[in-house]
Amino acid sequence: MTNRLALWLVLLIAAFFVLDHFVLQLDAALFLGRKFTDLIEYLAFWR
Repeated sequence: MTNRLALWLVLLIAAFFVLDHFVLQLDAALFLGRKFTDLIEYLAFWR
């Protein structure tokens, strides 16, 4: 992955979260945060 591609990917993801916050109001960041917490708890079980 080149630096240019990585930068575009980060900008695209950030734009999605900004759009979600101001326009869509789907709470995608909260959903992903909860799923990430579930993943960490699942991985801690297998440790």
